[in-house]
Amino acid sequence: QVQLVESGGGLVQAGGSLRLSCAASGSIFSINVMGWYRQAPGKQRELVAASTSGGVTNYADSVKGRFTISRDNAKNTVYLQMNSLKPEDTAVYYCYANVRSSRLVRAYDYWGQGTQVTVSS
Repeated sequence: QVQLVESGGGLVQAGGSLRLSCAASGSIFSINVMGWYRQAPGKQRELVAASTSGGVTNYADSVKGRFTISRDNAKNTVYLQMNSLKPEDTAVYYCYANVRSSRLVRAYDYWGQGTQVTVSS
């Protein structure tokens, strides 16, 4: 079993910054993709940013130039640095990881419990 524990959410004024962290633990052989999704009230969950173990990154158009994803593969941890925050960034942010527990099994998707980010205008 794999657990993802997020931290770093909170309330910030527009234009401010927050840094989210997500640490994976448990039965981990390798992690391919780690990333962040978000879900605002009444909206579908959407990809914010993702990073492969090799460092290839992908961002939603709405956050390009403002958010930066990074990984510490040795610590099985992913970070999301969020700058120039806007009220429309308000959402619950979920950490995601595609994890193989051993070389003999396929990878499975795991999710964190979510952390609230609220940006006031």
